[in-house]
Amino acid sequence: MSSFSTSSSTNFMFLYFFLNLPFSNSLLKSLPINATVRRAPRQLSVNYYAKSCPQVESLVGSVTSNMFKEAPASGPATIRLFFHDCFVEGCDGSILISSKAGSKELAEKDAEDNKDLAKEAYEGINKAKAMVESKCPGVVSCADILAIATRDFVHYVGGPYYQVKKGRWDGKISKASRVHQNLPQSNSTVDQLLKLFSSKGLTPNDLVVLSGAHSIGFAHCKQFVNRIYDYKGTKKPDPNMDPRLYKALKMTCPQFGGNVDIVAPFDVTTPFSFDNAYYGNLEAKLGLLASDQALSLDPRTKSLVQELAKDKHKFFQAFATAMDKLGSIGVKRGRKHGEFRKDCTMHHV
Repeated sequence: MSSFSTSSSTNFMFLYFFLNLPFSNSLLKSLPINATVRRAPRQLSVNYYAKSCPQVESLVGSVTSNMFKEAPASGPATIRLFFHDCFVEGCDGSILISSKAGSKELAEKDAEDNKDLAKEAYEGINKAKAMVESKCPGVVSCADILAIATRDFVHYVGGPYYQVKKGRWDGKISKASRVHQNLPQSNSTVDQLLKLFSSKGLTPNDLVVLSGAHSIGFAHCKQFVNRIYDYKGTKKPDPNMDPRLYKALKMTCPQFGGNVDIVAPFDVTTPFSFDNAYYGNLEAKLGLLASDQALSLDPRTKSLVQELAKDKHKFFQAFATAMDKLGSIGVKRGRKHGEFRKDCTMHHV
C-alpha cells in the first residue's frame, strides 16, 4: 500500500491540462520531397490557457474552496491523488478513469494501492471539470485540473502558493497492474525510495521534500501495524519509534481484528496544518510510517531532514519547486498519446 494515501474515514485518531495549422500549398511545394514537417511539442507553461480559457484557475478555485469547507479530507486526498497519478504513467489524469464493467483489466483507480484514496478527491476533480467544461468546453485537460486543484489544496491547508504550469493532455492508458511497482510503500527502504524516485527523474532531495506532503493526511492501521508488533520479523516494535507514539498506536491499532477504518495522522503534532513539523517529528522518532522515519536515519537524506525541520520558509520554497518537477513527469502531448476528456472518468470517444 502506498505511503501517499489518505482516508475518507471520520475516525481520526488525534496525536496530530496541435494547433494543426494547415500549411499553405506554396509552403509545401517549397519543401524538399523527403522533408518531414514536425512541430516541436508544446511545453508546459503557466499561461497555456491564456486565450482559450483565461479563467480556468478561478473556475477550479471556486470548486476547491467549497470542497475544502464542506469536506476537509478532500485536501490531503487530492494531494495524494496527484502523487499517485504522476508516479503511474505520468501526470496524465489516468488515475481518474473508471474501470469498464466486465473488463478483465481494472483501471488505476481500482488498484489495491489506490483503494484508500478518499472519494472526496475524485468528486472534487469531477466537479471542477464540469465547471470548466461549462465555460470552456473541450479545452482544459483533466490532468491540468488535477494539478491546479492540488496547488489550491496545498495552499488552503497552510502550504505555499505556487504557479502551476499547464498543457498536459489526458493519457489513454490506465491499468491497475501498473500501479503497485510505481508507488512508494509504507515500509519502503531509503534504497527503494531513491531508486523509484530516480526512475521518475527525481533526486534524493526531491524525495525528502515531497515526503513533506505527509505534513497533512492520515494512514490506516495496516500501513504501520507491523512497526508496532513485528518490525522486520522481530516480533518486537520498531526501535526507532518514540515510546509515547508506540503506546498511542498500540491502543488504537490492535495486531489482529482491529477496525479497518481507524486512521492515524502522518504528522502527529500538527495534522491539519501544512508546515515543517513533519521533519521535526522524524528527528524525534515520531514518524508514523517506516518509510518516513527512515529518511531521518539514512545519511543520504538525514541532513536535509534536519535543515527542513529548522526552516519552514526553505521547506515551502523547496516544496513549490519539487511540485513543479513532479507535475512534469511523463507529460502527454498530441493525439498519439493523449486526449482531452469531457468526462474525467471516461476515455474520449
